Amino acid sequence: MQKSVRYNEGHALYLAFLARKEGTKRGFLSKKAAEASRWHEKWFALYQNVLFYFEGEQSGRPAGMYLLEGCSCERTPAPPKAGVGPGGSRDALDKQYYFTVLFGHEGQKPLELRCEEEQDGKEWMEAIHQASYADILIEREVLMQKYIHLVQIVETEKIAANQLRHQLEDQDTEIERLKSEIIALNKTKERMRPYQSNQEDEDPDIKKIKKVQSFMRGWLCRRKWKTIVQDYICSPHAESMRKRNQIVFTMVEAESEYVHQLYILVNGFLRPLRMAASSKKPPISHDDVSSIFLNSETIMFLHEIFHQGLKARIANWPTLILADLFDILLPMLNIYQEFVRNHQYSLQVLANCKQNRDFDKLLKQYEANPACEGRMLETFLTYPMFQIPRYIITLHELLAHTPHEHVERKSLEFAKSKLEELSRIMHDEVSDTENIRKNLAIERMIVEGCDILLDTSQTFIRQGSLIQVPSVERGKLSKVRLGSLSLKKEGERQCFLFTKHFLICTRSSGGKLHLLKTGGVLSLIECTLIEEPDASDDDSKGSGQVFGHLDFKIVVEPPDSAPFTVVLLAPSRQEKAAWMSDISQCVDNIRCNGLMTIVFEENSKVTVPHMIKSDARLHKDDTDICFSKTLNSCKVPQIRYASVERLLERLTDLRFLSIDFLNTFLHTYRIFTTAAVVLAKLSDIYKRPFTSIPVRSLELFFATSQNNRGEHLVDGKSPRLCRKFSSPPPLAVSRTSSPVRARKLSLTSPLNSRIGALDLTTCSASSSPTTTYSPAASPPPHTGKVPLDLSRGLPSPEQSPGSVEEPIDNPRMDLCNKLKRSIQRGFNNTERTCDKEFIIRRTATNRVLNVLRHWVSKHAQDFELNNELKMNVLNLLEEVLRDPDLLPQERKATANILRALSQDDQDDIHLKLEDIIQLTDCAKAECFETLSAMELAEQITLLDHVIFRSIPYEEFLGQGWMKLDKNERTPYIMKTSQHFNDMSNLVASQIMNYADVSSRANAIEKWVAVADICRCLHNYNGVLEITSALNRSAIYRLKKTWAKVSKQTKALMDKLQKTVSSEGRFKNLRETLKNCNPPAVPYLGMYLTDLAFIEEGTPNFTEEGLVNFSKMRMISHIIREIRQFQQTCYRIDHQPKVTQYLLDKALIIDEDTLYELSLKIEPRLPA
Repeated sequence: MQKSVRYNEGHALYLAFLARKEGTKRGFLSKKAAEASRWHEKWFALYQNVLFYFEGEQSGRPAGMYLLEGCSCERTPAPPKAGVGPGGSRDALDKQYYFTVLFGHEGQKPLELRCEEEQDGKEWMEAIHQASYADILIEREVLMQKYIHLVQIVETEKIAANQLRHQLEDQDTEIERLKSEIIALNKTKERMRPYQSNQEDEDPDIKKIKKVQSFMRGWLCRRKWKTIVQDYICSPHAESMRKRNQIVFTMVEAESEYVHQLYILVNGFLRPLRMAASSKKPPISHDDVSSIFLNSETIMFLHEIFHQGLKARIANWPTLILADLFDILLPMLNIYQEFVRNHQYSLQVLANCKQNRDFDKLLKQYEANPACEGRMLETFLTYPMFQIPRYIITLHELLAHTPHEHVERKSLEFAKSKLEELSRIMHDEVSDTENIRKNLAIERMIVEGCDILLDTSQTFIRQGSLIQVPSVERGKLSKVRLGSLSLKKEGERQCFLFTKHFLICTRSSGGKLHLLKTGGVLSLIECTLIEEPDASDDDSKGSGQVFGHLDFKIVVEPPDSAPFTVVLLAPSRQEKAAWMSDISQCVDNIRCNGLMTIVFEENSKVTVPHMIKSDARLHKDDTDICFSKTLNSCKVPQIRYASVERLLERLTDLRFLSIDFLNTFLHTYRIFTTAAVVLAKLSDIYKRPFTSIPVRSLELFFATSQNNRGEHLVDGKSPRLCRKFSSPPPLAVSRTSSPVRARKLSLTSPLNSRIGALDLTTCSASSSPTTTYSPAASPPPHTGKVPLDLSRGLPSPEQSPGSVEEPIDNPRMDLCNKLKRSIQRGFNNTERTCDKEFIIRRTATNRVLNVLRHWVSKHAQDFELNNELKMNVLNLLEEVLRDPDLLPQERKATANILRALSQDDQDDIHLKLEDIIQLTDCAKAECFETLSAMELAEQITLLDHVIFRSIPYEEFLGQGWMKLDKNERTPYIMKTSQHFNDMSNLVASQIMNYADVSSRANAIEKWVAVADICRCLHNYNGVLEITSALNRSAIYRLKKTWAKVSKQTKALMDKLQKTVSSEGRFKNLRETLKNCNPPAVPYLGMYLTDLAFIEEGTPNFTEEGLVNFSKMRMISHIIREIRQFQQTCYRIDHQPKVTQYLLDKALIIDEDTLYELSLKIEPRLPA
């Protein structure tokens, strides 16, 4: 093995001789020895990139040499020298010039040198820097980039040359054909010559007659063709072609603008930052540059090629063929997937890099380039996000004006389908990452962090403010404690609901969130929800009177600690119902999934994924359904397209019900069906479950294994009893002082090894007076009271209120006893049928009550506007109550839904705009000067939220606000828009009412203070109302007035404008709303823009007539976010004197008058 490196000593000596004789730089330098404190003076000579050193100036043989290529040289401070006093020795040491040569390769120690004179040291450093070839290396990197670019251009030119070669071959063929036609025409002309010579001998009058006839024929022919051309110009086909041509021209202009934007992004930001990252003191690393810009340079090269092709086609007008260009473009558009997938991450990296002052200063310098036109880097990074949808919209418009017999119709349709498929893939990936980003945003808000939010299967459901009631002692609330405690301040909690966990946090004065030390993270699998206290409980009566029936309880039974109860108080009944519905649905999903795992893994040895694979209707595309690759909360593929029948089938599938699917369906069902159809399906499921549920679903629901039945017989439980689904969503639990004990009818956690199946032998409290808690059930809370009793639910109309026990010949009791007896001796065919019937009917009832509970509690407007639907639901619920086999918790759930559906609108304690207007009529008028900024901001926030809250969610469907009959279709959205304009006009009018400059400046400062208070109140709609008024041309042009405004106010104004800026699709406002907790008032126009983009980009139905459920899901997510802000109300007292001023339209000046008044106050300066 070679241990040393050989080199040509003779050649090295020759180079040393040349260095001594012709070296670039020569002289004495002190070289630091291996030991740290010793310096040796040597004679150095530099030749090209080799540095030699000799023992003395006369030495003929070098003592050593250094290769300087790739090294760097920098000055170093004088080392401290021990024992040197403050005298002359120290001064002499400081005057010496120290510098160090650093080598680029590993294992080479730096060379430390010093000289006596500073000028000599600088010359040595400059000479070593030139010998390192650093500038040549940088130039080489630049040339390599240009070389790669030129190689790509050469490849493009090769493709173009190949296409031109094919065109030349086609032209040659065409020339040959034309030559043959010319030869044939010449032969025909030769044959006609004898006939023409005979015509020359005709009579002159005959010639005149023929000439007139020829003229008339020509005139008639021209007239006919003129009529044909005029008719074609006015025809629909010509109009369609004109529109098609206009779309093509617009597409070329848009593509040119997009390429220009990419050019600025790459040449104005990417390449300069890449060069800056290679500098000595880089403000940013190469990795960060790559993370920010991703593959934007490749995207630019791709679209430059496409743009060149478009321009070449336009040059050949009117023979314009575009389809083959899209055929070339389509395979390369997959590069957008990487950009879209990592776009949010790139913006986060950019935000982190901006914390570096050097980078921020450099970036502002780049953004000041006139080519950027005042746009920020974030804006340029956002442009590629909209390119694929823009192509889809363009192709959609192009196809709308392309005849079916057009030569490129099929190619354009193919390109459109491929782009839509790519857009769907990108949307699925963005949807997955959007949920992760939401979880990470919440995790960053919590000071202690929260590991459960790092689970990718954890889906965010809702958040809001609830009040936590003090701890329960022995089952009773301490009223003395409640009387002395300010629940609104000390008990307020920020709550976050996810599919698997419920988080309870406190908010510090600085705005940070802190998890509660006890009960801060609740696992929903260990929770039981108690909605309403029982009327027989004195403590529950007291708490109901104190809290106005706004409280609900969560009983937590952790397996490794003592159970405890969390009592929460909602701001209103509507919000309580929404929280209850979402929590119960999440609990039901978890327990259903857990039950499926128990059933298919313990009984039939079939795993849940295998169960899903065994039912092809759950994952395999068919003529009436199409699935995406994304899984929902039940681990089942999400629906992309489906018929109405398949959607209703998924809604009533007894095996699972995703809360995301349920929310999406109830938000958007009006687009593709009616409420009557949905209710009819639920009624069929309840009345005829066996005929309404697909046979394959029932088979899988009851899949069993004969080989594994024996191990369950040991526990004394029927293998079929495991298939009982969880209790219905309300999970209402009542309390009683009766000596009769009943086990809690709820599903047990599949995570506990002790847990068995649901025991139906205790389904009635009267089955046995000695019934005790089963080991399979969760233990009751140790509150010192009697056990929980589910049998004391609200009685049906046919039962006596005091009835507790049922007769012994109850058919349900017979079934339970029969099941219990059959455990010891096995099941015969009749008992198997009874078991299936009972479980299916109970599960079907649970599913119907689950959907109705969600529908009634979160979509009450459907029933307020449709009395027929309301009566049909009431009739169905009354029919359910008359079911003799109804379980106690099902009866309780039905009664709760009936009560929620039957309560009058007077129970709504929310303030309405009509009430405010009525109160302001009798209030004393106030003026702007007498009102404080706090009063104005609070009442503006109250008005904005009242109007925003009044918008029914069905107005967000179908872009009704953009139709001609928008005032009839979306009256509340138009009222919100009108109120926004009125408030903005009021602000501008109030400022312009003052004649002197100082008063106007004071008014501007006061309104900016109002806007800042609105920001603190999370009223971003109010912030935009005021800032848009201040940016009106009538006020913005008042330079003398703005000169009187303080710098602090202007800085605050800039901060507010940046928050609500529309840059990057309101990027800053979205981020602010994501990190704030309700109550809040967002800007409605932001959501309307999102909905319009979704509506215009994708159709509601496919060409096969299937519902585009992916679009419904996108619309539902936006509506859910809007409703989240609608449901949480402000605790602001109404002040009629302030709202009378804010709603007084007599104070508003129209736009034209405002501008005339502005010109009168400050006339235009002469040009």
